[in-house]
Amino acid sequence: MDDIIKLIDAQNTAIILLFIGLYALSARRNIIKSIIALALLQASVVLFFVSLDSSPESPPPIGVFQYTTPADPLPIATMITVIVVGVSITALTLSMFISMYHRYSTTNWLKVKEKRDKL
Repeated sequence: MDDIIKLIDAQNTAIILLFIGLYALSARRNIIKSIIALALLQASVVLFFVSLDSSPESPPPIGVFQYTTPADPLPIATMITVIVVGVSITALTLSMFISMYHRYSTTNWLKVKEKRDKL
């Protein structure tokens, strides 16, 4: 049981979330589910990179350090930028979906493609 608990860490969780997002993106035809899958992929990448250089022994990079090396703030700052860009992309795709739904009246990728080909 302890071996299984040792395998459950942030990097393995990020990899599992990545594969779930890839499956959801490739297996579903619903546009909303595709947008959620893209957000899940983005969250898994952020989780992976934040947990890549983390260790419980390193203190936060704020303050004065005499005997220990602080955690590197660059991955965290970069991931904050990635989160902001990801939220912007999600908002943009949702607004594009709303206009597409009003035009084609469906949430299925294949039906939208069929209706576009008829025009």
